[in-house]
Amino acid sequence: MWVTILITMLVYLAVAAFIGIWAGRGRVLDVVDYVAGSRTLGLLVMYFIMGATIFSAFAFLGGPGWAYKKGAAAFYILAYCGFGLAPWYVFGPRAARLGRKYGYVTQAELFSDRYQSKTLSGIMAWISLAAFVPYLTLQMKGAGFMFDTLTQGHVPFWAGALIAYGVVVLYVYMSGLMGVGWTNVFQGIFMLVLAWIFGIMLPFKLYGGLMPMFEKILAASPGHLTIPGPKGVMPWGAYSTAVLISVIGFSMWPHLYMKAYTARDEPTLKLTIAIYPTFAIFMVPVLLIGFAGVVYAPNLADANSVLPHMITALKFSPIIVGLFGAGALAASMSSGDAITHAAASVMVQDFWKLFFPKATDKALTTTMRVHVIVIAAISYYFAVFAKVGLIPLLLGAYGAVVQFFPLALGMHFWPRANKQAALAGLIVGGLITLFGTLGTVPLLGIPFGKLWNFHPGITGLICNLIVFIGISLLTKPMAPDHVKRFIEE
Repeated sequence: MWVTILITMLVYLAVAAFIGIWAGRGRVLDVVDYVAGSRTLGLLVMYFIMGATIFSAFAFLGGPGWAYKKGAAAFYILAYCGFGLAPWYVFGPRAARLGRKYGYVTQAELFSDRYQSKTLSGIMAWISLAAFVPYLTLQMKGAGFMFDTLTQGHVPFWAGALIAYGVVVLYVYMSGLMGVGWTNVFQGIFMLVLAWIFGIMLPFKLYGGLMPMFEKILAASPGHLTIPGPKGVMPWGAYSTAVLISVIGFSMWPHLYMKAYTARDEPTLKLTIAIYPTFAIFMVPVLLIGFAGVVYAPNLADANSVLPHMITALKFSPIIVGLFGAGALAASMSSGDAITHAAASVMVQDFWKLFFPKATDKALTTTMRVHVIVIAAISYYFAVFAKVGLIPLLLGAYGAVVQFFPLALGMHFWPRANKQAALAGLIVGGLITLFGTLGTVPLLGIPFGKLWNFHPGITGLICNLIVFIGISLLTKPMAPDHVKRFIEE
């Protein structure tokens, strides 16, 4: 049985590798092509590169786990998916126009030029890397878990993660952004179809339909159908700020912000943003899967294992189980490839280029490819060997990335914003988010980041804004002619 499952998953990986390598055929990979696909992406690739990039291993493991454990509180995922790109409808087209005009391919290039600070570029590069590594590590953990669980340990965790991300490194190394884009089209369609199949099939197989499922949940655990969830697991303060931090954070993640530079034209970019919420419908069956386990398997020690548990317990055919595993790999890899690509691009363009400003285009592209391998290797080490609590790190990283938001607002809409304010606000907001996540800074006896159950990133963002506005008003403004080109665009 496990051999058939493994073969099915390996066939998926072979197809993904072929598409990723094929996408880069015959291309001259200079920096603009490797990082931004020569700014030529059409609606199909833009739609899936945005959607599939966002839905990670969390979709097939964490998403059902949240619904299983937290019930209706998991609907915050649908809320932020619906509104997540709303800020980008404002920022995206402006960033795209400036990118074409001045040659930007990363987020920090634009920000550091507006605030005339190379230091800002370096700080943003390292904040981005600190956010990317735990994010990528979690994707590798998801891939390794799938192989280990579904093959009954015949392909151990370390080997599964290595196989899946060996494929990712291969096509990202060879094809850059185009490899990420076209594999995301394949992976996005694949996991959308599988999510709906399992999301409908499991409730009908276990309960005879969706309504009978929810009726049994209502009888057995009514808290699962209300917010803040069973036993108040997600109070309103936590729920609301989780939505808010996610909406703001969507458009500030460097690997998503950079996609503004990849669109063929502005109408394509705006249409992608407008129709993006339709991709969030993908999360509806994912949550239904989690609800299906509430009554069927009420005492699982690991909520994230609810879907693999049901798939194996219900004795589906090996092909079905293998397809499920392939779908989970698609969710993991469609985020992992974009993260790996962006992390390599950011470190070279925004950090190393500061020390080697005269490096040739070829040298920069080669260095990015080397960084693809290095960053993947670092993340693989954390996934397999390091006993690190990555969930707190990831939450802190998400909160840290949100600290870019005041800089984006000031860049386009407030001429008074300046370098000193940008640096100070970013540092203050980032430190408060870090301390809040770790829970080490008390305020009136309450852990600072947990004030009113707020996400610590929101606390940091509020302080960031106060510092950003205050220092901008107290210090000398930047040259009007310089600021004008960012505001007018």
